[in-house]
Amino acid sequence: MLHAEPITFKAACDFVTQLHRHHKPPQGWKFGIAAFEDDRLVGVVMVGRPVARKLDDGFTLEVTRCCCDGTKNAPSFLYSAAWRAARAMGYHRIITYLLAEEPGTTMRAVGWRIVHQTPGKSWSVPSRPRTDTHPLGPKTRYEMREDIT
Repeated sequence: MLHAEPITFKAACDFVTQLHRHHKPPQGWKFGIAAFEDDRLVGVVMVGRPVARKLDDGFTLEVTRCCCDGTKNAPSFLYSAAWRAARAMGYHRIITYLLAEEPGTTMRAVGWRIVHQTPGKSWSVPSRPRTDTHPLGPKTRYEMREDIT
């Protein structure tokens, strides 16, 4: 049976580095939650401020990484735990993005709603050039908020 435990930023980053398909660990976070099956770490969720400045209103958080080892129900367990923790801390909304080719089954199963389709693009601009190491294609933004739970 799955259970949640606190996790350090370093331990969560190490897990993401080992297992995430297409992203490195994020630069920072507000909090993280680990999922354990018995005494085995099976997944982590990392939650921080929204990456998009216009969404950073002080009451919104973003799941910046959810990474699991394939254990059944671990992703839905972690997304639900992240939303419960965010609400307990006084946040009103939590968002995350999935690549267009990801089905979103977990998100729908735990009640998250599609709210936006992004065209996908690079974050690099002339005034702040960056090297893109992540997928640049379209993404779907999902959210949970107080008025839809």
